[in-house]
Amino acid sequence: MSSFLSSEHVDIGIQKQGFVSLVGAGPGDPDLLTVKALRLIQQAEVVVYDRLVSAEIMALVNPNAERIYVGKQLDYHCVPQEQINQILAEHAEQGKHVVRLKGGDPFIFGRGGEELELLVERNIRYEVVPGITAAAGCTAYSGIPLTHREHSQSVQFITGHVKKDGENIDWSSLAKANHTLVFYMGLKQSPLISQKLLDHGLDANTACAIIEKGTTLQQRVFTSTLAELPAIAKDAVSPSLIVIGSVTELHQKLSWYNQ
Repeated sequence: MSSFLSSEHVDIGIQKQGFVSLVGAGPGDPDLLTVKALRLIQQAEVVVYDRLVSAEIMALVNPNAERIYVGKQLDYHCVPQEQINQILAEHAEQGKHVVRLKGGDPFIFGRGGEELELLVERNIRYEVVPGITAAAGCTAYSGIPLTHREHSQSVQFITGHVKKDGENIDWSSLAKANHTLVFYMGLKQSPLISQKLLDHGLDANTACAIIEKGTTLQQRVFTSTLAELPAIAKDAVSPSLIVIGSVTELHQKLSWYNQ
């Protein structure tokens, strides 16, 4: 008997093991999916997906896959995080290949680490497929380089989900020149963000931008100064990204998308 037939014979009757692929879907444009992410969503048996995964990307999912929506938005969680963790584990324990599909990158404000911790506790195999995070994708599509020799020598990503007093952030370390700040999920907190940075010494005329629905056909970019940030935030809708720093001054010159 050939070695091929022998290995096939050995596999008969072995129970299929479940597996979870934690996949970053990028900021919205389906062309920004990685090759591996595309392959996995086309092979998945179960896809657990967020609100920020675009309809265009969901159209690429295996049509026979079970789809489970667990979207979250500001002040409303369709499915609590603990329940999402359980959904992943339970379907994997049924022997299925589960793709946990997240907008952006699963390890940048995506709670991917929390979901994997439960899988480790349950001895469930998994992999992580990085995605293009919103800060990189949305700024690139807006003609805003995150770093630039004449403008910014460093960049920092910050969650906009801050306490009402904002004291869980070291604002003094953020309020400095030659530095780019990117706030995720910060629209509602834009008055606090602006005031805290001003209080800690950042110039009121520091250039800012809000990128709404970045990398999609609905993308809009609003520019202002730090002092005016709360005013322009009133005209933007979620999902939006706040970028603070002189690199945003390059938007008009370098903008290329949807021209």
